[in-house]
Amino acid sequence: MTADQPGSIAAGTGGAERRPKDRTERRLEAPHRRGGRGPRVVERLAVVGFRLTSWVLAVTPVAIARPVLGRLSQLSYLAWPTKRRWSNRNYGHVLGLDPDDRRVRTLAMRAYYAYGRYLVELMRLPSRPNEELLALVPDLDGDEVKRLWREAPHGGGLIFAVGHVGSNEAVAASIAHHGMPISVLADDSAFPEIYEILRRQRESWGVHIIAWRNLREIFAVLRRREMLGLLVDWGYRDDGIPVRLFDAWTTLPAGPATLAAKTGSRILPITIRRQPDDTFHVSWSAPIDIGTSDPAALQAATQAMADALAATVAAAPDQWYSFKPMWPSSADEAADLERRAAVMQGGDPDPGPRRR
Repeated sequence: MTADQPGSIAAGTGGAERRPKDRTERRLEAPHRRGGRGPRVVERLAVVGFRLTSWVLAVTPVAIARPVLGRLSQLSYLAWPTKRRWSNRNYGHVLGLDPDDRRVRTLAMRAYYAYGRYLVELMRLPSRPNEELLALVPDLDGDEVKRLWREAPHGGGLIFAVGHVGSNEAVAASIAHHGMPISVLADDSAFPEIYEILRRQRESWGVHIIAWRNLREIFAVLRRREMLGLLVDWGYRDDGIPVRLFDAWTTLPAGPATLAAKTGSRILPITIRRQPDDTFHVSWSAPIDIGTSDPAALQAATQAMADALAATVAAAPDQWYSFKPMWPSSADEAADLERRAAVMQGGDPDPGPRRR
């Protein structure tokens, strides 16, 4: 359960057909579809910058670091037109308002400030004792999670479907501390040296890291009836499974439902919410059991994850830090998603006028 990575194995699996891409806007690419590594000098600079930032934040008082990173994060929103446009569209969907509405911009600024605070915590975690890390998630009901895991009806593992809310790293460490075998996926394609640093850090917490291309290990984890954390709100791609999110058509990755169907695993949508004392409360919606790779079942399971994500975000929209576009940019593409959903459900491929 880590940030900025898509929540699927090969994000186009699971019966979602490829569609012509919208050429008016850059397409998001999952790690397994990106090109090779960048220039060596770029990678080295990234590693130096990562280590330096981690050191500075480790020695800087939190009371200073949080507002500074929060303001810098807000500055990135103001100075980066593409990111600002994507974010405004996302929060416009959440609020049901035009992306240019002042209330949308206000929410986006609050969310970027919260993201800066999260970055401070994330970068400081490796320098903190395990007790401090675990104290961030004081009320995780480990016994109930174990019950939901052991009672999965099809004999597989447990897939945590999570969003960019709260601290996935702290929650994964807490799950491991409760004696449960937890793995998460990470992108090793862009900066392998940073990936290795993060891998060692997470492994020290008892959290196993799996590289994106290691499909065999992804399946093996679930077939051993272990746990796997997957992000589901990495961003809109036209090869995902069509769902309605905040009453508008988009897609979520096909990976979680496909993995669950192929391995007999249970999906548990997780909500992580920051509390006033800066700890994180963890809750979950009803578990999702599939048991078949039928397109209708995959679409229904993915829609259930979308509903859980919407409830999580609606309750605290300023804690949602998915800043990549979550919805298609054109009405034609949205209409095509509705048609595809109808096909997956075995209905009329021409469902008529779209709901508004």
